[in-house]
Amino acid sequence: MAESDTSDTKALTSDTKALARALRAAVRGEVEFDAAARALTTMDASNYRRVPVGVVAPRDAADVAAALAVCREYGVPVVPRGAGTSIAGNATGVGVVLDLTRHLRSIVSVDARARTAVVQPGVVLDDLRAAVRPHGLTFGPDPSTHSRCTLGGMIGNNACGSHSVAWGTTADNIHELSVLTYGGDTLRLGRGWDGAPVGLRELVDRHLAPLRTGFPAGLPRLISGYALPALLPEAGPDLARAFCGSEGTLGVVTEATVRLVEAPAARALAVLGYPDESAAAEAASGLLPYGPLTVEGMSEDLVRVRERSGGRGAGGGRGGRGGPELPLGGAWLFVETGGATPAEARAAALEILRVADPLDGLVVDDPAAQRALWRVREDAAGTATRMADGSEAWPGWEDCAVPPARLGAYLRDFRALLAEHGLRGTPYGHFGDGCIHVRIDFDLLSEDGVRRFRRFSEEAAALVVAHGGSLSGEHGDGLARSELLSKMYGDELVGLFRQFKDVWDPAGGMNPGVLARPARLDENLRFSVLPRERVDVAFGYPHDGPGGGDFSAAVRRCVGVAKCRVAGPSSGPGVMCPSFRATGEEQHSTRGRARLLHEMLAGEVVTDGWRSAEVRDALDLCLSCKGCRSDCPVGVDMATYKAEFLYHHYRGRRRPAAHYAMGRLPVWLRAAAPFAPVLNAAARVPLLAGLAKRLAGIAPERTVPRLAPETFGRWLRRRMKGRAEVFDHGRTVILWPDTFTEHLAPSVGRAAVRVLEAAGVGIVVPPGERGGQRGRGGRVCCGLTYVSTGQLDQARTVMRRTLDRLEPLLDLELPVLVLEPSCAATLTTDVPELLRGDPRAARLAASVRTFAQALEECAPEWEPPRLDRPVAGQTHCHQHAVLGDAADRRLRERAGLTGELSGGCCGLAGNFGFERGHYEVSVACAEDQLLPSVRAAGPEAEVLADGFSCRTQLDQLGGHRARHMAEVLGEALGEAP
Repeated sequence: MAESDTSDTKALTSDTKALARALRAAVRGEVEFDAAARALTTMDASNYRRVPVGVVAPRDAADVAAALAVCREYGVPVVPRGAGTSIAGNATGVGVVLDLTRHLRSIVSVDARARTAVVQPGVVLDDLRAAVRPHGLTFGPDPSTHSRCTLGGMIGNNACGSHSVAWGTTADNIHELSVLTYGGDTLRLGRGWDGAPVGLRELVDRHLAPLRTGFPAGLPRLISGYALPALLPEAGPDLARAFCGSEGTLGVVTEATVRLVEAPAARALAVLGYPDESAAAEAASGLLPYGPLTVEGMSEDLVRVRERSGGRGAGGGRGGRGGPELPLGGAWLFVETGGATPAEARAAALEILRVADPLDGLVVDDPAAQRALWRVREDAAGTATRMADGSEAWPGWEDCAVPPARLGAYLRDFRALLAEHGLRGTPYGHFGDGCIHVRIDFDLLSEDGVRRFRRFSEEAAALVVAHGGSLSGEHGDGLARSELLSKMYGDELVGLFRQFKDVWDPAGGMNPGVLARPARLDENLRFSVLPRERVDVAFGYPHDGPGGGDFSAAVRRCVGVAKCRVAGPSSGPGVMCPSFRATGEEQHSTRGRARLLHEMLAGEVVTDGWRSAEVRDALDLCLSCKGCRSDCPVGVDMATYKAEFLYHHYRGRRRPAAHYAMGRLPVWLRAAAPFAPVLNAAARVPLLAGLAKRLAGIAPERTVPRLAPETFGRWLRRRMKGRAEVFDHGRTVILWPDTFTEHLAPSVGRAAVRVLEAAGVGIVVPPGERGGQRGRGGRVCCGLTYVSTGQLDQARTVMRRTLDRLEPLLDLELPVLVLEPSCAATLTTDVPELLRGDPRAARLAASVRTFAQALEECAPEWEPPRLDRPVAGQTHCHQHAVLGDAADRRLRERAGLTGELSGGCCGLAGNFGFERGHYEVSVACAEDQLLPSVRAAGPEAEVLADGFSCRTQLDQLGGHRARHMAEVLGEALGEAP
């Protein structure tokens, strides 16, 4: 291979079709050379992008060996890839990507007595921890991506995490490795020289002097370069340790025997406030003798960014949802302690608080409150990509480490260097180990900005070396820092790194361009392929790009930390990403879809622009749940991106039948209302129902919902006939007649009216259509179904008509009570973003309230009837993402409804679950959290679901009768059915 392995992919092989055929003949797993598969693996969580020729998902070690043999024959390089969360470009590459996450994810065995486990490289860290938890054990290293990162990736980068002060790095916790080399050798690596590649021992023996003197001493986070000191005779050569951190450049791990540690039975958290980050850093090293499990640090910059992004965690001086307030200060240390009992753990935390000398501090021993605080830290890799003013920030100088005692001085010098270059950053990280993460507002779009990025990186490297540190303290060197290794180690050791690489991989086939013979740090930047001109789009994207409206900036939000790749209920109470949880496929994750949109804009791999079939197919299973809007650390809003894409994709073309049938649902329901009894009877005739579903693009497994014999508006007109409208500011709401309540679930509206009347809240309805005069239940509409199917021109027409009719009431400045959460979310987000030039849209959005919010605002003294029973069910995904559920929680508590609602998405999600081809995924989404939680509830439990889709899904899949909170309270007040 050449000294710099940065040549175009096409130069590596002239016949990729022959390569693909040979791989398919040799490998039992999937072999994918299509544009979508390649596009999904061009990037990791870094600034870098390299285009592979294909992707192979081997089923076992024999498949890995077969794939390597074919690639060797064709002279094509190989990159092993786990979850793709690497920050330095380590998991990108030319040639063939080996996706080790699809099949090689077995926990082979656990030996609790020996405290070891044998795992395949695709095992997710949290899955291993869950498997050994019953034995009181855990795997010590725990990067913030623990819910999705793989053991193979952790070995490749020598990952660490927040508990490394107690349990060390991944290399400290590896016993043996099974490795396949590019040359075809099968190696078993452990202590001693058995299994070493030919020539390795001789190489070490010839260079003992530089190996003994060339590496920094007293540095717990020495991750940069190859771990050659692990092979010194005085250390007792440890081949497995030397292999850790090699970033896929030496071979492919097919199995690992890992060491486990005893997990404390109880934990407590001391949260310590300091004037600034340097003061916190200087205090951190003094706490290590007290044996903490973590010593993590962050500054107020990160908290401000999280508050701005709407994160649900602690805030500086503010109470986070489910968590306590942070102590006073400009920076904080999170110091976790453990013990055999809660009292023992708390006592250790109080001792830390006593000796730490903070400005302010507290001890948190409630597990839920601890989790809320830790979420602030764990989401930092995403939230830190936005500065407090909303501008973009990037990795690239991400995770250096210095001796812990030098950290305070280093941070002061680092801040000065940032100021000298006119840059801003948000430092946080593992203060107890001297390791700092930071995202910096580099301009990586212009040539001058890239030049400045390079100059800063070179000077920052010199600063780290001056403080006795390592360029990487956790994520490896990758494409971001490999070129700078000579500044840290000098030419002799860097030359030795090349020789070390050549002993393992003489053909240079493993992950070229990383560590040995590096690519330039300012090459392969993922932003260079994006269009420089703004893309013409329908939505406003107010937070993306200067002045908003920049679709490229919206797509750039995804930095690849892959919080959306968490599968199963273990992912917690959030929503994101239900389709990935159902399929486990990258293209059905928020990140995968964002990657495809990125490549669509780039036009190199995905070449059809808005007409792309690859993007369409990936977005097809997006439920538009909006979960990523809140659960993604950087607020990627895939529901909006999907609507935008569908708008352009089908513009001027024939749409799927479901778009006409369900996208224009409000029109059809209004037309059908006078004939409801006849249509309901027809729907019960199988032949007629089947024909109707076929024509409308509805899944044959679905039952068509029953039309209300009397609409809510008709009932309300009868009830309010003769009553005068009274506008009592503070005690009156505009009751929004959403389509679902109006035509499909009027019982919700009737119950809400009963409750509002009991609470002393007046009701005003939107004006009617005739002559602009007020009527009862005029045809206003939020446009939800048009938006979800990408019919944005029609959506804007409907929204403008609605604003015209509602304008007289907007002037009254009354709350707008919307009973259907999906409609409330549409009014809050989509209407102002589609009608960004209309000030009425923003006024309407600011007026929207949920049922619980309206009661709390307009009747704060009203006490609901006591129900005193447990609840089950689900918070609507749109409410979770856009509106929040704090008021709902308080209302349930006052009514004596105990317990928590589940997270996730019901899977029906408006038109999604009704569309042909979506039924199986829709069911899988419901089975993720909602249905199991309802089944587990006792017969006395009240099943709550404010969304029509959620109630329909529960009824159709399990025969569960779920109700809106208004119905439950209305019944308790004596509301007639």
